[in-house]
Amino acid sequence: MGQHHHHRLHGLQSRLLQQLPYWLLALSVVPLVAGGVRLLHVANGSVAPGDARFSSAPLPVVLHIVCVGLYCVLGAFQFDTGLRSRWPAWHRRAGWVVLLSGLMTALTGLWMTLFYPIPQALQGSLLLVVRVVVGSAMLSFLLQGIAAILARDITRHQAMMARAYALGQGAGTQVILFIPASIVFGEITGLPRDVLMSAAWVLNFALVEALVAQRVRYCAPRTVAPMC
Repeated sequence: MGQHHHHRLHGLQSRLLQQLPYWLLALSVVPLVAGGVRLLHVANGSVAPGDARFSSAPLPVVLHIVCVGLYCVLGAFQFDTGLRSRWPAWHRRAGWVVLLSGLMTALTGLWMTLFYPIPQALQGSLLLVVRVVVGSAMLSFLLQGIAAILARDITRHQAMMARAYALGQGAGTQVILFIPASIVFGEITGLPRDVLMSAAWVLNFALVEALVAQRVRYCAPRTVAPMC
């Protein structure tokens, strides 16, 4: 009975993993649309008063939005086990694009956090610290992912890249948290905004750590083969 339950649970997890790329793409939709609108505003010089910082130095935010889009969309398909097994060469080439766009996402995110004059209502001390920690951690995971794949340690590479992707997807989870909170409480600024923004990264990281731990439990470490 226990073994049957174990197999059913493992089968359910396998089906959820097969659907994961599509859930990740859905999570990316609202941030990507919002980023596209912001790019249009920057391009035609019609930024909102709260976004005036983008007019004086548009390059970081433009690079950030473009790279986040590449990272979230192409990165989602890196989790497609069928795609990896059928077209491994595509997986490797797309992986380098994901890696480079991820590095640029983290670097531009750190630059904007540290050097853009962000209003206190949109970024307090808590959110500033969390953004620096998240951006630095994302950079670290990506660099560790590079080191792991060069050492042909596939299991570690996948874990590090998954962690980096979870942090890079923070905006999607922030949308999910902010919609009901805004409906109930109205406009959210100051410390409550800092807490909600930070909670999205914490939630994403907790979820990816659970998935990594589950894979370690079910899959033997590998140095050359694709994900099990």
